[in-house]
Amino acid sequence: MKKIRYFFEMTALTFFLGISKLLGAQRASNFGAWIGRNIGARLAASRKAIANIQMIYPDKSLADATAITTGMWENLGRVIMEYPHIETIAKNHTKIIGIERVQEYFADKDKTPPIFITGHFANWEVCPPACVIQTGIKVHPIYRAPNNPFVDRLLNNKRSMKGTLSPISKSRSGTRQIIQTLKRGESIGMLIDQKYNEGVVADFMGNPAKTSDHFITMARKLKSPIVPFHIERLDGINIQITVCDAIEIDGKSDADILSSTHDVLESWIHKRPEQWLWLHRRWMNKAEIERYQNEQKDT
Repeated sequence: MKKIRYFFEMTALTFFLGISKLLGAQRASNFGAWIGRNIGARLAASRKAIANIQMIYPDKSLADATAITTGMWENLGRVIMEYPHIETIAKNHTKIIGIERVQEYFADKDKTPPIFITGHFANWEVCPPACVIQTGIKVHPIYRAPNNPFVDRLLNNKRSMKGTLSPISKSRSGTRQIIQTLKRGESIGMLIDQKYNEGVVADFMGNPAKTSDHFITMARKLKSPIVPFHIERLDGINIQITVCDAIEIDGKSDADILSSTHDVLESWIHKRPEQWLWLHRRWMNKAEIERYQNEQKDT
């Protein structure tokens, strides 16, 4: 039964990506925005997004939270329909501010390349292709594989630009691949805004959240700088990536470093909340918080 569902999911996605390819980048993106606004925003999942928004912004009305959710769906619709055009968008419609910083990190061959971090903002898939196209520097994307293996292969073909990049799935074997990639002088790009059930508890936008700190451990071990990439959608298919200052590591605890990365993410979300993916079950629920508090009492 599961394989049948996976097949239909892949067929539906292949159909929409085929339409996208025929439409061209700008029209496909606009069509995706229309689908997101008129169909996605009506899905039951929107209730989760609205609840998250109202938790973070208690002063916002339901109408305000709904408007942000609609904007989120418009952006997500664009992301999906832009998959066949990632290379075109990365080459012709993406501006990297601070591109010289990326090049400087690779000037000294004796130093380990940086770990670039960002979140689900604008079209996050464009970032690694834009780096390799505009600088020649490979930033391999780290991603969470979907349950559907057919969809996984289909999307990986797009995000890898047919093998130019090597996407690495989050897993134990993936961790080994990440370390090998950094040691051979190539970089990685990580999305650090998702819930990680085996992670540490940290404050995120005023609420406790399970968060992975593996990237901090790797950065310390390999002496890799942690560099945030701020991704914004300016309009339509036009994307802007800002290379930010590296997160200070020396003399700081893991908790302080994680807090600094969260501060950066939070500032981006506050700036353009409609461009962040509010659908994640990002924060701990009441039962998880109570269980965590009890565990802390027992230690």
